Amino acid sequence: MDRERLIFHIDVNSAFLSWESVYRLKKDPNALDLRTIPSAVGGDAKSRHGVVLAKSTPAKRCGVVTGEPLVSAYKKCPDLTVVPSRFDLYVQCSRAMMDLLSQYTPDSEKFSIDETFLDMTETIHLFGSPVDTADQIRRRIHEELGFTVNIGIAPNKLLAKMASDFEKPDKCHTLYFHELSSKFWPLPVRELFFVGGAAQKRLTAIGIHTIGQLAACDPKLLKPHLGDKYSTLIHQYANGIDDSPVGERDPINKGYGNSLTLSRDVADFAAANQVLLSLCETVGARLRADGVLCNCVCVELKTWDFKVQSHQISLLSPTDSTSRIYENACQALKEFWDLTPVRLIGVRVTKIADDGVNQLSFFDTDSSAKKREFEKTVDQIRSRFGVDSIKRASFLTGDSLVDHAASKKKHLNS
Repeated sequence: MDRERLIFHIDVNSAFLSWESVYRLKKDPNALDLRTIPSAVGGDAKSRHGVVLAKSTPAKRCGVVTGEPLVSAYKKCPDLTVVPSRFDLYVQCSRAMMDLLSQYTPDSEKFSIDETFLDMTETIHLFGSPVDTADQIRRRIHEELGFTVNIGIAPNKLLAKMASDFEKPDKCHTLYFHELSSKFWPLPVRELFFVGGAAQKRLTAIGIHTIGQLAACDPKLLKPHLGDKYSTLIHQYANGIDDSPVGERDPINKGYGNSLTLSRDVADFAAANQVLLSLCETVGARLRADGVLCNCVCVELKTWDFKVQSHQISLLSPTDSTSRIYENACQALKEFWDLTPVRLIGVRVTKIADDGVNQLSFFDTDSSAKKREFEKTVDQIRSRFGVDSIKRASFLTGDSLVDHAASKKKHLNS
C-alpha cells in the first residue's frame, strides 16, 4: 500500500551570515558573533556599493531587507557591520549540510545553496515520528555544523517550503492538509510561493487578500487577470496542491544558469550587456569551481508583458571562460533582441563536459590560455578575500544597473 508522501524542507537561517559567523568563530572563539549585532553580507563596506545578500536578525529589526542597496541599508542602520561574501565558504558549508542530510534519505533535492528538500516517505520509519526526526536533524546541524535551520514538514514540496517560513529561527513546523484552514489560508496572498508584487496588486484589485480567498475563488475568474497557466498554478498552490517530485534539479550534464529580475525595464544594448556580464561572472565561476566546460550559451529574456524568448549559440570549442561566455551571450542577444523593454535577463550554458577529458582545440591560443589562467586567479582572490575584492572596471561607476556578480533566484518548478 502506498504511503502518504512526507517531505521535509530544510532552510538555513540567514545562511551567508551564519556561515560567515561560524567561520570567524572557528578561527577565533572570542570573535564577535555577527548574528548578534546589526550586520550584513554583501557589497563593499568602504564604498557602500553593492546589495545586501543576507542580514542578521538585529539588522532586520532596523528594516534592512535582503536585496536592497547598501546605501539604503546604511540609512536605516548607520551602525551596520558589512562583510564581503565568500562563495567558496558557502559551498563548503552547504556540502557539509548535504552530507549530514544524506544519512536520513537518499531522495533529496538541493533547491538552492541554502535550501534542500528531503523525501522522507520511505525512510521515516527508521527514525521515529516526523517532528522528532526533524528536531533531531535541526539539533545535529546546530551542534555539529554550528548554524541553525528551519524545517518544514508536509505532504508535498510546496507546503513544506511554506511551513519552513513560519516562525524563525531554529524551528520545526508542520503544514498538513488538515492544517490548511488554520495555518495557511489566513496568510496574506503575497506570502504564497510564486505570488509576486504585480500579481498581488491584480488579486487585490478583484478582492482577493488572503491565500484562503484565492483557494476559494473560481479559477475562471482569475484567468482574465492573470492568464491561463499562471492562474491555474497559483490556484492549485493556494489549495495546497503540488505533485512535483523530489529530485536533482540541475545535474552536471545538463547546464548551469543564472537570471536576474531588474529594478526597471531595459531597452538598450549597453545596459543589457552589463547585466549579461554580471550573470556570466557567476556562471563562469561555477563552471571553473566544478571543473567542467560548456559547449553552448543561451540568453533568455522576459519582456515587460511577461513574454519569454531565448536564443542560443553553439561554441566552436568548449570553455569555462567568463569572457568567452560573455562574448557569445552578447552575440546571441544581438541576433534576436528587437529592443522590446525587458524586465528579466538570463544566461544559461549547456552541453556540459568534464574539463579533464577535453583536448585543446585549434581555436585555443596563447591569449585564450592566459585569459583562462587570469580568470582562475581572480576566482582564487575572490575565494580568499570575498567576491567584492576584485571587480571589472565597468562595475565601478555609480550608475551600474546591477552588482558585478549577480545572485541567482530559483523557482519551485523551474
